[in-house]
Amino acid sequence: MTESTQMTGIEWATARGMGALAEKMGIEFTEFTLERSVATMPVEGNTQPVGLLHGGAYVVLGESLGSMAANLHAGPGRLAVGVDINATHTRSATSGIVTGVCTPLHLGRSVTVHEIVVSDDQGRRCSTIRITNMIKDLPGGAS
Repeated sequence: MTESTQMTGIEWATARGMGALAEKMGIEFTEFTLERSVATMPVEGNTQPVGLLHGGAYVVLGESLGSMAANLHAGPGRLAVGVDINATHTRSATSGIVTGVCTPLHLGRSVTVHEIVVSDDQGRRCSTIRITNMIKDLPGGAS
């Protein structure tokens, strides 16, 4: 971990914060390391009018996980920003919670790529998301 050797990944993520949108959607981290990040999100409150989890909600969960993981990799004085995201939805969740598992496909100096698999309560894959983040230096080297 590059941010602080005294802080666990989940402590780093909690201290940094998920952002207002992720908080409104009920996203909660349960695991957070450079190798694997996991978060949950309730279906209730994040549905389309017909009661299915909104496709955009899957993407918000995926981008929240992938961007936070990229920023942990980036380290102090650097910032990861999303430049591409895509999602393939293969099943609809209608109740309970969904779980996103984020793993890196590429961790470079200037670009990261993560895959996020979102599954329902029964462990069935609902969506597969891939996000690419560009890493850049913060102006003035602030963290």
